[in-house]
Amino acid sequence: MLFYIAKVLFTSVIIISVTEIAKRSDKLGGLVAALPLTTILIIFWMYFEGFSNEKISKHMLYTAFFVMPTLPMFLIFPLLIAKFQFIGAVIIGIGLTITLLIITDRLLRYFGTMLL
Repeated sequence: MLFYIAKVLFTSVIIISVTEIAKRSDKLGGLVAALPLTTILIIFWMYFEGFSNEKISKHMLYTAFFVMPTLPMFLIFPLLIAKFQFIGAVIIGIGLTITLLIITDRLLRYFGTMLL
């Protein structure tokens, strides 16, 4: 239980730190947010909890597959927020991401790998 609490606290500190950095500098906040901090934390937690190297490796591979269809949202969000305000931009961005995830899944299935 103590390990679980430590994980929650440490992970929360990272997320809060990124938002505080973003308050002071858009560029630095974006840089820190773009770093794979959560993925690194996750694989460390997996390692310390005794997950196999194969399980951690598969997690990283699937993370890479899921990152690709999410990137376009980051590129078009600034345009969307200017036109549709925050909530509209988030809804459209989520819709785009879901659509691209489905397309990516179908492409990967065609090549013999299941994503979803």
